[in-house]
Amino acid sequence: MAITKVGVLGCGLMGAGIAQVAAQAGFTTVVREVNQAVLDKGLARINAILDKDVGKGKLSAADRDASLARLHGTTSFDDLADCDLIIEAIVEQLPAKREVFTALDALCPPSTIFVSNTSSLTIMEMAAVTKRPDRFAGLHFFNPVPVMKLVEIVRALTTSDETIAALHEFTRALGKTPIDTSDTTGFIVNRLLVPFLLDAVRLLESGVATREDIDEGMKLGCGHPMGPLTLLDFVGIDTVYSIANIMFDEFREPRFAPPPLLRRMMLAGHFGRKSGQGFYKYEG
Repeated sequence: MAITKVGVLGCGLMGAGIAQVAAQAGFTTVVREVNQAVLDKGLARINAILDKDVGKGKLSAADRDASLARLHGTTSFDDLADCDLIIEAIVEQLPAKREVFTALDALCPPSTIFVSNTSSLTIMEMAAVTKRPDRFAGLHFFNPVPVMKLVEIVRALTTSDETIAALHEFTRALGKTPIDTSDTTGFIVNRLLVPFLLDAVRLLESGVATREDIDEGMKLGCGHPMGPLTLLDFVGIDTVYSIANIMFDEFREPRFAPPPLLRRMMLAGHFGRKSGQGFYKYEG
């Protein structure tokens, strides 16, 4: 299962990051978006990050140019037909993911490996709509992709040993560290992280402490690089709210249920840094 050409579905924050690291690692990379405007925005983000790295001396201009030469954008599924690996990084909604994988399954040869970057949905629910469940798995990258070293490799009930081995090799070629997890909602990191973040909201909601003291407590008392409420703003209130609902639907455990304050922030459009307002306010 040699991987030389990589397709990425989605050129948003995660998709653009995945496409960038794949191209920088030497893979011919095709990133697909639903329209040209969204694609151009994602490619511009990649260009800006690479230019910034050149300016800081982290990357040579020659390596930047070589990476961009390996990266191609498209709005057509057809351009993904000859990829060895396709990584899905679109909206975290199961019907949308199943739709794109159904289309790609009819387009790509049986040898193509399909993976999802989902952070909460089960892989088997997507693999079931294809004729390649043995070549279907999860690759959960972390934001920001160029910086974060961890990738969760998710084995579904039907994923073959050969597919897992190929994904380990690919992940290491990106300069990342893979860890293995079974196909359970939230996998390893979010299964532990989401209840922690929700409990921080509950502390604030119940008046136990201020947002600043909650964050300082975890930074200085536990050595976390940022407090849980700051992290919620960074990840996105809407993202965590969606993941929490998916996990609660799966396990029906109160610790996964979003607190009322989180729902009210969703209704107010306070999504964190991306909207300029979350638990904190952000300028620019």
